[in-house]
Amino acid sequence: MDSKETSVTQRKIVKVLAISQVLSGVGVAGTVAAGSLLVSSISKSETLAGLAQTTAVLGAAAMALPLSRLTQRGGRRLGLSVGYFIGSLGAVLAIIGGANKILFLMLCGTFMLGASSAAGYQARFAAVDLATNESRSRQLSFVVWGSTIGAVAGPNLMQPSGNLAELLGLPRLVGPYIIAATSLSLVVVVVRLFLRPDPYLTAIAINKQSNIHHQTLPAKEALRIIRNNPIALFAIAAIAIGHVAMVSVMSMTPIHMSHYDITLTIIGLVISVHILGMYAFSPIVGILSDRVGRKRVIQIGVLILLLSALISGTAANHDSVSLGIGLFLLGLGWSCTLIAGSALLSESMESHLRPSSQGASDLVMNLMGAGGGALAGVIIGTLGYAWLCLFAAIPVAGLGIWSLRIKERTTTA
Repeated sequence: MDSKETSVTQRKIVKVLAISQVLSGVGVAGTVAAGSLLVSSISKSETLAGLAQTTAVLGAAAMALPLSRLTQRGGRRLGLSVGYFIGSLGAVLAIIGGANKILFLMLCGTFMLGASSAAGYQARFAAVDLATNESRSRQLSFVVWGSTIGAVAGPNLMQPSGNLAELLGLPRLVGPYIIAATSLSLVVVVVRLFLRPDPYLTAIAINKQSNIHHQTLPAKEALRIIRNNPIALFAIAAIAIGHVAMVSVMSMTPIHMSHYDITLTIIGLVISVHILGMYAFSPIVGILSDRVGRKRVIQIGVLILLLSALISGTAANHDSVSLGIGLFLLGLGWSCTLIAGSALLSESMESHLRPSSQGASDLVMNLMGAGGGALAGVIIGTLGYAWLCLFAAIPVAGLGIWSLRIKERTTTA
């Protein structure tokens, strides 16, 4: 395959991946709020409401490496379609558990639904299998941007999906899971039919390593290789630290605002502004990363995250404008570390090692996100929101200092 054919194939692949992100985003985004409400309704306890999101994040972490191994064995089409299929089955289990008020079954469903998030994270890496060093971040960012539509549309489908559930004789809160099961099934069809030729297998063939992709690495071995690669280690740290700062502050902001008599509409608006910061500007972040360098954009992300912590941490719980600005910057800083860090990780590893390293990256990112979210609840409950923002800023500042010691270089695909 010559460079022109590769370029045409790459454009097609990015379009298919972006469509899959839109569909999966529509399905998964609406279950976030519905899951917490459904768990609270079944358990009669607000304390347990966070279990739905926690199990989903843990499910994403648990599936990160298995999906990367499937990619090594059969390509991106296999890894992504299996992840989305497991997620659709999880949505069905959540419907059954929610309808029959069986909390364990419902949480098993949300855990399996996390596989779709794991597949969504790996879709961003699929976008760079055939990309050049000059366009890698931009191509990745277009796929991330596809999540914007789903993230905005998904929550807005709660009302009509609830009406659909009632029409089927089911509780209203399982409605978003009906949407999730349907949209994720559509993603499986899209990936299986249209993600051709397979980007990972094509990249391996181009590099004349057609047998290497069958080798699979356990998590311990993948992490050992990353530890011995300073640039890959820095890239994963950027992804994970940006993610844990985002999750810990974002997840506790509604709790902080609820201490003052603020309506759910205002709280929802602040979170919507945050989501806008996460996804809407990802193409600009990608272009910037390609032009000025991955490390420089990570450093920009660090500065934005620190500014976010300062604005959010000093804002009163009724100051929705300042909190909105802080949360917008939180999402934008996360976008910088995720996109530039992901591109840096991909180009710092040889082709046949990328799925293992990418799976390890998503495992670390999701585990840190889950841990950060849990620890954030303890901090805000004992010390307060300002202290949470301060503690979130500490590892971000450490990442900034680390970046000064890293000399960026790339490995040819």
